[in-house]
Amino acid sequence: MGVVADSIPVAVVRTKDDDWFAIYDICSHQDYSLSEGEVDGCDLECWAHGSRFDLRTGHPDVPPATRPVPVYPVRIVAGQVEVDPDNPIHTTSDTEEN
Repeated sequence: MGVVADSIPVAVVRTKDDDWFAIYDICSHQDYSLSEGEVDGCDLECWAHGSRFDLRTGHPDVPPATRPVPVYPVRIVAGQVEVDPDNPIHTTSDTEEN
């Protein structure tokens, strides 16, 4: 599901194992929404070109994307999903573009 948190586009994902993740909703390869992609385990596949991003780290596992996207802390409070976009776990500055 794509949401906007503090003006940041975020894809909020619930896996089959009932784990929750929040990842920047724009592919680092081109400006396509990741929330429209498919989830497979802990990977989110960009629907446009097939890059797969690890939901835990934001790092792409499959090209053409080579730069990671930020991931954000998620917690469930009283049945509500809370995302902290001000404190990304991993950022795109962690890795230089190839």
